[in-house]
Amino acid sequence: MTGPDETYDPTRHPGLLRWMDERRAAHEEWAEQTAFADALDFAPASLEALDELVRQTANSMEEVTDRRMAPFFQGAIWYVGEVFCRHRKMVWKYIPDIVSGDLEPFFGAAGETSALDHPCVGAPADPESYLYPLNMLRRILLTEDEVGNPVEETLSSIFANPFDEDEDEDEDEDDGDGERLDATGSWV
Repeated sequence: MTGPDETYDPTRHPGLLRWMDERRAAHEEWAEQTAFADALDFAPASLEALDELVRQTANSMEEVTDRRMAPFFQGAIWYVGEVFCRHRKMVWKYIPDIVSGDLEPFFGAAGETSALDHPCVGAPADPESYLYPLNMLRRILLTEDEVGNPVEETLSSIFANPFDEDEDEDEDEDDGDGERLDATGSWV
């Protein structure tokens, strides 16, 4: 493993920029091929329609991963990320693998990889806060957690609490002047 490249800008990866341009250009046609073309308007509420489409298209997390290069899932990944970018003030990023530190080929350009080969969205100035739209699509198909407890996540629930923060902790955070951070990170 080599040291991190201090000059690398995760928002300017050539594969990411090319993919974003391709997805933006293909969005209208992608949406028209679904039963919810009119609903896919990038509003947070439109995630409910996409949630339904994903559940109609795949039955498991593994199936979403295996089919991540299929046109439907490429469009869905981009769409979810765009909703977060537009309404959560996030940006698209392509970051090095968190385990190896290597920058893998974008979307498996060099074949199969065990590392994350897909983009994420995150806060522009916070390299530690990011979410993978592909993983969001995968998570909604999860029916139980690692100890067998039932789980029911939706794209809307992920959007409402993207970093799965404990809301009680947010309510307790006080700046000393009687103001506190709400669940969105705003002072109230």
